[in-house]
Amino acid sequence: MDLRRAVISGGAGFLGSHLCARLRARGIEVVCVDNLLTGHIENVEPLLGDPGFTFMHYDVTNYVHIPGAVDAVLHFASPASPVDYLNHPIKTLKVGALGTHNMLGLALAKGARFMVASTSEVYGDPEVHPQTEDYWGHVNPVGPRSVYDEAKRFGEAITMAYHHAHGLDVRIPRIFNVYGPRLRRDGRVVSNFVAQALAGDPLTIYGDGSQTRSFCYVDDEVEGLLGLLECDHVGPVNVGNPNEFTVRELAETVIELTGSSSPVVNEPLPADDPKQRRPDIGLARELFGWEPKVALREGLERTIEWWRREYRDQ
Repeated sequence: MDLRRAVISGGAGFLGSHLCARLRARGIEVVCVDNLLTGHIENVEPLLGDPGFTFMHYDVTNYVHIPGAVDAVLHFASPASPVDYLNHPIKTLKVGALGTHNMLGLALAKGARFMVASTSEVYGDPEVHPQTEDYWGHVNPVGPRSVYDEAKRFGEAITMAYHHAHGLDVRIPRIFNVYGPRLRRDGRVVSNFVAQALAGDPLTIYGDGSQTRSFCYVDDEVEGLLGLLECDHVGPVNVGNPNEFTVRELAETVIELTGSSSPVVNEPLPADDPKQRRPDIGLARELFGWEPKVALREGLERTIEWWRREYRDQ
Protein backbone atom coordinates (compact mmCIF):
# COMPACT_ATOMS: atom_id res chain seq x y z
CA MET A 1 0.00 0.00 0.00
CA ASP A 2 1.04 3.61 -0.50
CA LEU A 3 1.29 4.63 3.14
CA ARG A 4 2.16 8.29 3.62
CA ARG A 5 0.03 9.40 6.57
CA ALA A 6 -1.41 7.37 9.45
CA VAL A 7 -3.66 8.16 12.40
CA ILE A 8 -3.05 6.10 15.55
CA SER A 9 -5.46 6.24 18.48
CA GLY A 10 -3.86 5.26 21.77
CA GLY A 11 -0.57 6.36 20.24
CA ALA A 12 0.87 7.50 23.59
CA GLY A 13 0.35 4.07 25.11
CA PHE A 14 2.95 1.34 25.38
CA LEU A 15 2.38 -0.40 22.05
CA GLY A 16 0.96 2.64 20.23
CA SER A 17 4.03 4.73 20.95
CA HIS A 18 6.31 2.07 19.48
CA LEU A 19 4.12 2.04 16.36
CA CYS A 20 4.36 5.84 16.11
CA ALA A 21 8.16 5.70 16.35
CA ARG A 22 8.49 2.90 13.81
CA LEU A 23 6.26 4.63 11.27
CA ARG A 24 8.14 7.91 11.66
CA ALA A 25 11.42 6.04 11.18
CA ARG A 26 10.00 4.92 7.83
CA GLY A 27 9.22 8.53 6.89
CA ILE A 28 5.46 8.15 7.34
CA GLU A 29 3.58 11.13 8.79
CA VAL A 30 1.82 10.23 12.04
CA VAL A 31 -1.13 11.78 13.86
CA CYS A 32 -1.22 10.40 17.42
CA VAL A 33 -4.56 10.70 19.22
CA ASP A 34 -4.69 9.89 22.93
CA ASN A 35 -6.72 11.07 25.94
CA LEU A 36 -3.88 10.01 28.28
CA LEU A 37 -6.19 7.94 30.49
CA THR A 38 -3.58 5.18 30.57
CA GLY A 39 -1.12 6.50 27.99
CA HIS A 40 1.77 8.81 28.88
CA ILE A 41 3.03 11.82 26.96
CA GLU A 42 6.58 10.76 27.92
CA ASN A 43 6.19 7.78 25.58
CA VAL A 44 6.08 10.07 22.53
CA GLU A 45 8.20 12.90 23.92
CA PRO A 46 11.11 12.18 21.52
CA LEU A 47 8.70 12.75 18.60
CA LEU A 48 7.12 16.00 19.77
CA GLY A 49 9.56 18.26 17.91
CA ASP A 50 9.26 16.24 14.71
CA PRO A 51 7.31 18.12 11.98
CA GLY A 52 6.01 14.79 10.70
CA PHE A 53 4.41 13.97 14.04
CA THR A 54 1.25 15.52 15.50
CA PHE A 55 -0.11 14.82 18.97
CA MET A 56 -3.82 15.37 19.68
CA HIS A 57 -5.01 15.16 23.28
CA TYR A 58 -8.47 13.81 22.50
CA ASP A 59 -10.96 11.11 23.47
CA VAL A 60 -12.00 9.06 20.44
CA THR A 61 -15.29 8.04 22.04
CA ASN A 62 -16.30 11.45 20.68
CA TYR A 63 -16.59 12.23 16.97
CA VAL A 64 -13.16 12.19 15.33
CA HIS A 65 -12.14 14.67 12.64
CA ILE A 66 -8.64 14.80 11.16
CA PRO A 67 -7.96 17.37 8.43
CA GLY A 68 -6.19 16.25 5.28
CA ALA A 69 -5.55 12.94 3.58
CA VAL A 70 -5.16 9.77 5.64
CA ASP A 71 -3.98 6.42 4.27
CA ALA A 72 -4.29 4.25 7.39
CA VAL A 73 -6.28 4.46 10.62
CA LEU A 74 -4.98 2.30 13.48
CA HIS A 75 -7.28 2.03 16.50
CA PHE A 76 -5.15 1.08 19.51
CA ALA A 77 -6.90 3.14 22.19
CA SER A 78 -7.99 1.09 25.19
CA PRO A 79 -6.95 0.28 28.73
CA ALA A 80 -5.00 -2.94 28.24
CA SER A 81 -4.06 -4.25 31.68
CA PRO A 82 -6.41 -5.89 34.20
CA VAL A 83 -5.75 -3.14 36.75
CA ASP A 84 -6.64 -0.43 34.23
CA TYR A 85 -9.72 -1.97 32.68
CA LEU A 86 -11.10 -3.03 36.06
CA ASN A 87 -10.58 0.54 37.31
CA HIS A 88 -12.18 1.97 34.16
CA PRO A 89 -14.81 -0.58 33.12
CA ILE A 90 -17.25 1.80 31.41
CA LYS A 91 -14.52 3.71 29.60
CA THR A 92 -13.07 0.40 28.40
CA LEU A 93 -16.41 -0.63 26.95
CA LYS A 94 -16.97 2.80 25.42
CA VAL A 95 -13.63 2.93 23.65
CA GLY A 96 -14.22 -0.59 22.31
CA ALA A 97 -17.68 0.35 21.04
CA LEU A 98 -17.97 4.11 20.43
CA GLY A 99 -14.24 4.57 19.88
CA THR A 100 -14.05 1.81 17.29
CA HIS A 101 -17.18 3.16 15.59
CA ASN A 102 -15.75 6.68 15.37
CA MET A 103 -12.38 5.52 14.08
CA LEU A 104 -14.10 3.33 11.49
CA GLY A 105 -16.07 6.39 10.42
CA LEU A 106 -12.84 8.32 9.99
CA ALA A 107 -11.33 5.54 7.88
CA LEU A 108 -14.46 5.35 5.73
CA ALA A 109 -14.53 9.11 5.19
CA LYS A 110 -10.85 9.15 4.20
CA GLY A 111 -10.87 5.96 2.12
CA ALA A 112 -8.16 4.65 4.45
CA ARG A 113 -7.19 1.13 5.47
CA PHE A 114 -8.37 0.38 9.01
CA MET A 115 -6.69 -1.71 11.70
CA VAL A 116 -8.27 -2.47 15.07
CA ALA A 117 -6.09 -3.85 17.86
CA SER A 118 -7.80 -7.00 19.04
CA THR A 119 -6.43 -9.41 21.61
CA SER A 120 -5.95 -13.00 22.68
CA GLU A 121 -8.59 -12.19 25.29
CA VAL A 122 -11.25 -12.85 22.64
CA TYR A 123 -10.41 -16.54 23.17
CA GLY A 124 -11.20 -16.23 26.90
CA ASP A 125 -10.14 -19.27 28.92
CA PRO A 126 -9.56 -21.39 25.82
CA GLU A 127 -10.65 -24.98 25.38
CA VAL A 128 -8.56 -25.25 22.19
CA HIS A 129 -4.77 -25.13 22.41
CA PRO A 130 -2.90 -23.54 20.74
CA GLN A 131 -5.44 -20.96 19.64
CA THR A 132 -6.17 -20.62 15.93
CA GLU A 133 -8.10 -17.79 14.31
CA ASP A 134 -11.10 -20.01 13.56
CA TYR A 135 -11.64 -20.76 17.27
CA TRP A 136 -14.63 -18.80 18.59
CA GLY A 137 -13.45 -18.63 22.16
CA HIS A 138 -14.68 -19.44 25.67
CA VAL A 139 -15.54 -16.11 27.29
CA ASN A 140 -17.65 -15.30 30.34
CA PRO A 141 -19.74 -12.37 29.04
CA VAL A 142 -20.63 -11.09 32.53
CA GLY A 143 -17.44 -11.78 34.50
CA PRO A 144 -15.07 -9.06 35.73
CA ARG A 145 -12.79 -9.43 32.68
CA SER A 146 -15.74 -9.17 30.28
CA VAL A 147 -15.46 -5.38 30.06
CA TYR A 148 -12.23 -5.86 28.11
CA ASP A 149 -12.96 -9.19 26.41
CA GLU A 150 -16.36 -8.15 25.10
CA ALA A 151 -15.19 -4.67 24.11
CA LYS A 152 -12.59 -6.30 21.88
CA ARG A 153 -15.02 -8.89 20.53
CA PHE A 154 -17.45 -6.10 19.66
CA GLY A 155 -14.59 -4.18 18.04
CA GLU A 156 -13.93 -7.13 15.75
CA ALA A 157 -17.64 -7.49 14.96
CA ILE A 158 -18.22 -3.85 14.02
CA THR A 159 -14.98 -3.79 12.02
CA MET A 160 -16.15 -6.73 9.92
CA ALA A 161 -19.61 -5.15 9.63
CA TYR A 162 -18.02 -2.03 8.09
CA HIS A 163 -16.09 -4.27 5.72
CA HIS A 164 -19.20 -6.14 4.58
CA ALA A 165 -21.59 -3.17 4.55
CA HIS A 166 -19.29 -0.45 3.23
CA GLY A 167 -16.41 -2.32 1.59
CA LEU A 168 -13.94 -0.83 4.05
CA ASP A 169 -10.47 -2.40 3.87
CA VAL A 170 -9.82 -3.73 7.38
CA ARG A 171 -7.18 -5.64 9.36
CA ILE A 172 -7.66 -7.37 12.74
CA PRO A 173 -4.53 -8.43 14.65
CA ARG A 174 -5.15 -10.55 17.74
CA ILE A 175 -2.34 -9.47 20.03
CA PHE A 176 -0.95 -11.77 22.74
CA ASN A 177 1.12 -10.62 25.73
CA VAL A 178 3.57 -7.91 24.60
CA TYR A 179 6.40 -6.55 26.74
CA GLY A 180 9.46 -4.35 26.41
CA PRO A 181 10.69 -0.80 27.11
CA ARG A 182 7.95 1.70 28.08
CA LEU A 183 5.87 -1.03 29.71
CA ARG A 184 5.08 0.55 33.05
CA ARG A 185 3.91 -1.15 36.21
CA ASP A 186 0.24 -1.37 35.36
CA GLY A 187 -0.71 -4.86 36.55
CA ARG A 188 0.67 -6.85 33.63
CA VAL A 189 2.76 -9.78 34.71
CA VAL A 190 6.12 -8.82 33.15
CA SER A 191 6.08 -5.28 34.54
CA ASN A 192 4.91 -6.51 37.94
CA PHE A 193 7.70 -9.06 38.20
CA VAL A 194 10.44 -6.71 36.99
CA ALA A 195 9.39 -3.93 39.36
CA GLN A 196 9.09 -6.30 42.31
CA ALA A 197 12.41 -8.02 41.62
CA LEU A 198 14.36 -4.77 41.25
CA ALA A 199 12.84 -3.43 44.46
CA GLY A 200 13.59 -6.65 46.32
CA ASP A 201 9.89 -7.19 46.98
CA PRO A 202 8.19 -10.60 46.81
CA LEU A 203 7.06 -11.60 43.32
CA THR A 204 3.31 -12.14 43.39
CA ILE A 205 2.07 -15.19 41.53
CA TYR A 206 -1.68 -15.62 41.27
CA GLY A 207 -2.65 -19.26 41.61
CA ASP A 208 0.08 -21.90 41.61
CA GLY A 209 1.93 -20.39 38.65
CA SER A 210 1.23 -23.29 36.30
CA GLN A 211 -0.90 -21.15 33.99
CA THR A 212 0.89 -20.38 30.73
CA ARG A 213 1.38 -17.28 28.63
CA SER A 214 3.21 -16.44 25.41
CA PHE A 215 5.30 -13.28 25.56
CA CYS A 216 6.19 -11.25 22.46
CA TYR A 217 8.90 -8.59 22.55
CA VAL A 218 7.56 -5.24 21.37
CA ASP A 219 9.92 -4.85 18.38
CA ASP A 220 8.74 -8.19 17.01
CA GLU A 221 5.12 -7.26 17.65
CA VAL A 222 5.39 -3.98 15.75
CA GLU A 223 6.96 -5.75 12.77
CA GLY A 224 4.10 -8.23 12.78
CA LEU A 225 1.47 -5.50 12.98
CA LEU A 226 2.98 -3.59 10.08
CA GLY A 227 3.33 -6.80 8.07
CA LEU A 228 -0.38 -7.42 8.54
CA LEU A 229 -1.26 -3.82 7.73
CA GLU A 230 0.56 -4.05 4.40
CA CYS A 231 -0.72 -7.48 3.33
CA ASP A 232 -4.03 -8.20 1.59
CA HIS A 233 -5.78 -10.36 4.19
CA VAL A 234 -9.09 -9.26 5.72
CA GLY A 235 -9.96 -11.00 8.98
CA PRO A 236 -8.37 -11.88 12.31
CA VAL A 237 -4.69 -12.87 12.41
CA ASN A 238 -2.80 -13.95 15.54
CA VAL A 239 0.26 -11.74 16.09
CA GLY A 240 2.10 -13.19 19.07
CA ASN A 241 5.00 -15.34 20.12
CA PRO A 242 4.19 -19.08 19.99
CA ASN A 243 6.74 -19.98 22.68
CA GLU A 244 4.82 -20.81 25.84
CA PHE A 245 6.02 -20.37 29.44
CA THR A 246 4.43 -20.87 32.82
CA VAL A 247 4.06 -17.82 35.01
CA ARG A 248 6.37 -19.47 37.53
CA GLU A 249 9.05 -19.92 34.85
CA LEU A 250 8.73 -16.22 34.02
CA ALA A 251 9.14 -15.26 37.68
CA GLU A 252 12.23 -17.46 38.07
CA THR A 253 13.80 -15.99 34.92
CA VAL A 254 13.19 -12.40 36.06
CA ILE A 255 14.72 -13.16 39.48
CA GLU A 256 17.77 -14.68 37.80
CA LEU A 257 18.28 -11.84 35.30
CA THR A 258 17.88 -9.09 37.90
CA GLY A 259 20.09 -10.85 40.45
CA SER A 260 17.28 -10.37 42.95
CA SER A 261 16.85 -12.26 46.20
CA SER A 262 13.10 -11.71 46.09
CA PRO A 263 10.95 -14.61 47.25
CA VAL A 264 7.84 -15.76 45.40
CA VAL A 265 4.45 -15.53 47.10
CA ASN A 266 1.16 -16.99 45.92
CA GLU A 267 -2.17 -15.20 45.93
CA PRO A 268 -5.61 -16.50 44.90
CA LEU A 269 -6.22 -16.74 41.17
CA PRO A 270 -8.51 -13.95 39.83
CA ALA A 271 -11.88 -14.89 38.37
CA ASP A 272 -11.82 -16.13 34.76
CA ASP A 273 -8.03 -16.04 34.57
CA PRO A 274 -7.04 -18.12 31.51
CA LYS A 275 -5.18 -21.35 32.26
CA GLN A 276 -3.23 -21.32 29.00
CA ARG A 277 -2.40 -19.01 26.12
CA ARG A 278 -0.44 -19.79 22.99
CA PRO A 279 -1.04 -18.47 19.49
CA ASP A 280 -0.91 -20.55 16.37
CA ILE A 281 0.88 -18.13 14.00
CA GLY A 282 0.75 -20.28 10.89
CA LEU A 283 -1.48 -17.74 9.16
CA ALA A 284 0.91 -14.84 9.85
CA ARG A 285 3.83 -16.91 8.54
CA GLU A 286 1.89 -17.76 5.39
CA LEU A 287 0.52 -14.28 4.70
CA PHE A 288 3.52 -12.06 5.36
CA GLY A 289 6.37 -14.29 6.45
CA TRP A 290 6.42 -13.09 10.04
CA GLU A 291 7.58 -14.77 13.18
CA PRO A 292 9.19 -13.38 16.34
CA LYS A 293 12.98 -13.26 16.55
CA VAL A 294 13.68 -12.08 20.12
CA ALA A 295 13.84 -14.87 22.70
CA LEU A 296 12.26 -14.30 26.09
CA ARG A 297 15.56 -14.03 27.99
CA GLU A 298 16.94 -11.46 25.54
CA GLY A 299 13.74 -9.45 25.59
CA LEU A 300 13.64 -9.49 29.38
CA GLU A 301 17.27 -8.35 29.56
CA ARG A 302 16.43 -5.35 27.33
CA THR A 303 13.32 -4.57 29.36
CA ILE A 304 15.17 -4.78 32.69
CA GLU A 305 17.96 -2.55 31.37
CA TRP A 306 15.38 0.07 30.31
CA TRP A 307 13.62 -0.23 33.67
CA ARG A 308 16.87 0.36 35.57
CA ARG A 309 17.57 3.50 33.53
CA GLU A 310 14.03 4.82 33.69
CA TYR A 311 13.64 4.41 37.43
CA ARG A 312 17.23 4.80 38.63
CA ASP A 313 16.41 7.94 40.67
CA GLN A 314 13.23 6.56 42.22
